[in-house]
Amino acid sequence: MNTNSIWINDITLGKSNKLNKDIDVDVLIIGGGITGISTAYHLMNSNLKVALVERDRIGMGITSRSTAKITYLQENIYSKLNKSFGYDVAKKYFDSQKDAIKILKNIVDTNNISCDLFESESYLFTDDKEKIKDVKLEKDILKRFGSKVYESSMLPNSNKIKYAISVSGTYVFHPLKYLYSLKKLLLKNKINIYENSKVDSIEKEDGYYICKVNNFFIKTKKVVLALHYPYFLFPYLFPFKTTLEKSYIGVNKVDKDFHFNAINTSKPTKSIRYHKDIDDVYEINLVGSHNIAFKNNDKNNFSLLEDKKYLYLWSNIDIITNDYLPLIGKIDDNLLIGTGYNTWGMTNGSIAGKVLSDIILKKSNKYIDLFNPKRGINSSNIINFPVTLFSNMKSFVGSKINRNKSWYSNNVRFDTMNGKNVGIYVDDNNIKHIVYNKCPHLGCSLEFNEVEKTWDCPCHGSRFDLDGKCINGPSNYDISYKDNL
Repeated sequence: MNTNSIWINDITLGKSNKLNKDIDVDVLIIGGGITGISTAYHLMNSNLKVALVERDRIGMGITSRSTAKITYLQENIYSKLNKSFGYDVAKKYFDSQKDAIKILKNIVDTNNISCDLFESESYLFTDDKEKIKDVKLEKDILKRFGSKVYESSMLPNSNKIKYAISVSGTYVFHPLKYLYSLKKLLLKNKINIYENSKVDSIEKEDGYYICKVNNFFIKTKKVVLALHYPYFLFPYLFPFKTTLEKSYIGVNKVDKDFHFNAINTSKPTKSIRYHKDIDDVYEINLVGSHNIAFKNNDKNNFSLLEDKKYLYLWSNIDIITNDYLPLIGKIDDNLLIGTGYNTWGMTNGSIAGKVLSDIILKKSNKYIDLFNPKRGINSSNIINFPVTLFSNMKSFVGSKINRNKSWYSNNVRFDTMNGKNVGIYVDDNNIKHIVYNKCPHLGCSLEFNEVEKTWDCPCHGSRFDLDGKCINGPSNYDISYKDNL
């Protein structure tokens, strides 16, 4: 079993360029996932001096862990938006997702990008008779939008369900092949991309931002935070506007390619799509999802997938906003953000690239107000804020209590060494891996994921490898244990 995603094991990374000098630019994009690369693409012919920095390699964060669906059929999102904001907002979000698909497909077609892009009919289904009404409600509003919607009692792979609807004009693809093709295109067009280049600080000085990266400095007029969970945003109360959802994905080879993807409307979440490469066809299943403040027994969570003995098995973390809309736009003078995609990162990351670039270029864009990250609290969603606050409090307090969880094997323990709280994992070769048991982001204690062999923060989703190297933010620092400290 491979605990890397299938996308990582099917991509050639090539050479990388690390920042090794001070530079001045007009726009600095922080983050090399689909949002950052898409934003850079739309700035490519703008005559602005643009640089992108990525702490790891391009796409190796949340983008690499996606199921990579390009669809506007997103559970019952339109019913929720219609109830909370009304028809016009629901319709505008629908339009944004349709436009995102057009933008992505146009980029692929215009640049002859080979990224396994295939049309894939999208299904929304339920196995629960009581939930049929929810799917039908989504059908009705989609039809009001002018979308052609079909009904079914069976998925194309002959899996029986209680009820389903489907739409066409949706796709699946290989996200890393897409990003690495764009990376080559950007470099050819003099967009500087620096990988393995971590931003340590951002300071404002005389109308410019001074960003410290690899002990060098980037002076820039504008900054785009194209980060999964932005580590510099605590003053903006970002942790209280969102929760984090963890999901579990398994991949196996199958004999037949089915040109559809599907997701259900209730818990546990069930999602399916197919991926075809040169030699094989794979079925990608997402089974189960939950708020990271709860259900932290990863061995138990992954057990939903264990019966099929998957070739690939991994987890992903998505940011869920209180009002179901992404956070895309300006948050301060010349400081922009794109995040909070509610599990639909491929479309929202694509539309974010266009919205953010249009703001920078001072162009009109009909989605700027819709996605405004400084928007007020909607009264119909006020109930979500106590839930969010409780989730954050539970994560922090829970991380400090009972660190040695009952489900850990004898290979895992949390202890004190030289006056410091540490986590210790003894691997199959009897080698000890010791880390500091404190997330550098906001001080939460860590949990050990015995399936993927990572130290995970239950508060805001930071992840560290066995020896403490930070592999996913919002933490910006490692937790490797040093005896002399």
